[in-house]
Amino acid sequence: MKLTFLGANRQVTGSCYCIEAAGSTVMIDCGLVQERRYLDRNWEPCPVDPRKLDALLLTHTHIDHSGLIPKLAGEGFRAPIYCTHPTVDLADVMLHDSARIQMEDAEYKRRRHRKEGRQGKHPEVPLYTEKDVDRVLPLFHGVCYREPIKINEVFTVVFHDAGHILGSAMIELLVQQDGQTFRVVFSGDIGQWNKPLIQDPSVFTQADYVVMESTYGDRDHEDDGDIEDQLAALINATTSRGGSVVIPVFAVERAQQMMYHISRLVHADRIPDIQVFLDSPMAVDVTDIFQKYGDYFDEQTAQLISSDQPPLRFPGLKLIRDVEASKAINMVRMPCIIMSTAGMCTAGRIKHHLKHRIGHPENTVLFVGYQGRGTLGRQILEGAREVRILGRMHRVRARIAQIHGFSGHADRTALFRWLQHLQQPPRCIFLTHGEEDVSLAFAEQITRRLNWPVHVPEYGETVTLSTEPGGSWSS
Repeated sequence: MKLTFLGANRQVTGSCYCIEAAGSTVMIDCGLVQERRYLDRNWEPCPVDPRKLDALLLTHTHIDHSGLIPKLAGEGFRAPIYCTHPTVDLADVMLHDSARIQMEDAEYKRRRHRKEGRQGKHPEVPLYTEKDVDRVLPLFHGVCYREPIKINEVFTVVFHDAGHILGSAMIELLVQQDGQTFRVVFSGDIGQWNKPLIQDPSVFTQADYVVMESTYGDRDHEDDGDIEDQLAALINATTSRGGSVVIPVFAVERAQQMMYHISRLVHADRIPDIQVFLDSPMAVDVTDIFQKYGDYFDEQTAQLISSDQPPLRFPGLKLIRDVEASKAINMVRMPCIIMSTAGMCTAGRIKHHLKHRIGHPENTVLFVGYQGRGTLGRQILEGAREVRILGRMHRVRARIAQIHGFSGHADRTALFRWLQHLQQPPRCIFLTHGEEDVSLAFAEQITRRLNWPVHVPEYGETVTLSTEPGGSWSS
C-alpha cells in the first residue's frame, strides 16, 4: 500500500494525495496552489496518470482543495468524484467562479503584457474555462455523512462532518489488502468547536494511518475578546473618519460568516446604516445552497435562516454578480463595507478593490482568514509598505487590521483534542496542510506529548504503508 503526497506538503494550499493498493488508485482532493513561490505547480501535468485513477474523493470545495479538478479532467480523468451533497452543489458554483476569475485574469494579463511589450512566464490563457467545468460536473456523486460507499473491491469510503464549511468532510478510507482491512483517515480541514453556522468536527477512536492538517499546529488562536465587539468597533472607527472597510473573504463559509455577524450588528443598530457589498458572482447561489441544506447547521442557525431576520439577508446588503457592478463599487465615495474574493488576495475582484482603496489612510483592510506565506494578503498583513497589485506597485497607507476569531481551522489545542480521541496510537500520523516550520513544530509536540509516530512529508514523496502486524511505514 503506497501513499503519495502531491500537494499541501510543507505548505498550506494545493491539497492532493494518492493512495494505491492491490492495483487500485484513489486520489484525495485536487487543489489549486496559491502560494506565489509554488504557483508553477498549477501548470505542470499531474504527476499521476489521471486515466488510471479509480475515484477522486473531495473533502470540501475550497479552491485549494478542489480548484484543479477541471484541469485533471482535461488530462484524461474520467472516474467518479465522491463528496457530500452540499459539496456537489457548491462545486458547481465554486468551480465556475474559479474559471471566470482565471479567464478574467488571463484577459487582464494579455492586455497588460501587450501594453508593456513583454510576454509573461506562463501562457496568457486560463488553466481551464467554464466549458471545462461543465464537462467535469457530471462526474460528481453526492453522498451522505456516515454512509459507506464501496468504490471497488479494494476501497470503501465513509465521509464524516469536518465542521469546517458547509458539507466539509473527513474521509475514512477502508482498504482491503493482504486479506486485512486497514483504516486510513484523511482529516481534511478540521473546524473549530462551538462556532456559529455549522456542526462541530467529527472524531475517530481508531485509525491505522492518519493524514492530518496542521495549519495552526504551532499556536492557539488569539483571543482578543468578543468578535462582534471587535467588528463593531473597527467599522465605527473607520466610518467615523470617512473611510471604508475592505475585507478579503473566502467565497464559501467565511463570506457567509461575515454576513451572519454584520447582520446581527445591523439589526442591533450597533453600526451605521451603510452599504455592505458582497462582491462575488456566487453570493446569491451560495445563499440559496445554504438555505437548501439547513439541516446541516446547528439548531440556532437553522432557526435564524427561516426567521424574519435571516442572517444572510439584511438592510444595506448588496450582492454583486456582474463585472460592471463590481467596477461601480470603486466609484462609491461614501463609507461602505466591501467583502470580496479571493480570501488570500491571490486573484479575483479583491485585487481591484485593494488597488483603489489601499493607498488611502482613512480606509481599513480587515483580514478575517488565514493568509498563506507568499500570498499578497500575507505581505499586506505583515506590514509591507508597498505591494504589487495587478502588475503595479501601490503604497500601503490604509490601516491594516485582523480579527482572529473567524478562523475555520482548529488551533493547536483543538488539533490535540481531535487526536486524543484515538484510543491507541496510529502506525503513523502524516502532517500536511501547514507551512514547513509550523508542521515540524506540531510534529515535535506530538512526539513530546504523545510519543506517537509522526512524519512531515515532502512534496512528491511516496511512502509505503506496511500491512504487516505491528508494521509502520517506509520511504
